[in-house]
Amino acid sequence: MKADTLRGHLDPMILAVVKAKPLHGYAIMEALLERSGGELDLPTGTLYPALRRLEAAGYLAGEWSTVGGRKRRTYQLTADGRRMLSAGKQEWAVFRTVVEGVLGH
Repeated sequence: MKADTLRGHLDPMILAVVKAKPLHGYAIMEALLERSGGELDLPTGTLYPALRRLEAAGYLAGEWSTVGGRKRRTYQLTADGRRMLSAGKQEWAVFRTVVEGVLGH
């Protein structure tokens, strides 16, 4: 999938996969890949800046841990993140309706 296609939609998708439980970056990448049927194979250069941006905005809370001798950052959804996810879902529903209306004719 083209990066331009994701613009504006990646943040809510990341928040959606973190909604159920805290995940580290690689697990988020795997969840996006699985949920998209293999279409969202994001490079780390796309995912990790998005995670830092979402954390800086207060939508995700990150915490460092050490697992198997390796440090990793685990992210969980905040209350603001839940609100942003809800808004993102509403925006997607409108966008989808508009695109289907135009392309469906």
